[in-house]
Amino acid sequence: MNTLKVGIATLEQYKKRTMAIARGQYVPARGEPKVWFQSLETMSQVLSDRNRALLALIVKTQPQSLTELAEKTGRAKSNLSRTLKTMERYGLVYFEQGPGRQIAPRTNYSGVKLEMTFQ
Repeated sequence: MNTLKVGIATLEQYKKRTMAIARGQYVPARGEPKVWFQSLETMSQVLSDRNRALLALIVKTQPQSLTELAEKTGRAKSNLSRTLKTMERYGLVYFEQGPGRQIAPRTNYSGVKLEMTFQ
């Protein structure tokens, strides 16, 4: 599995970077972060100890549904769904079609690496 590289950038910095890419003025280098958080606080909320344990469990057990994952974690399915949707927005997880009409959470990453500059 891969390690996801994340970065910290203000909304203004992120917009500026995105527009430069769209205009062809900037080409992201290989290995640059794929996911950007607006602050360390935001990142620490999304990647809290509890949520990192959740990601590790997904990697280890490959649950076939949210229901199965809820049973394994002891977390309410609705709470788990909200948490996973947030993680999906940041590219940490995605969903596959599980058995029947179920959705199964997945991740392509075994870890996260932070890149941060002081500019």
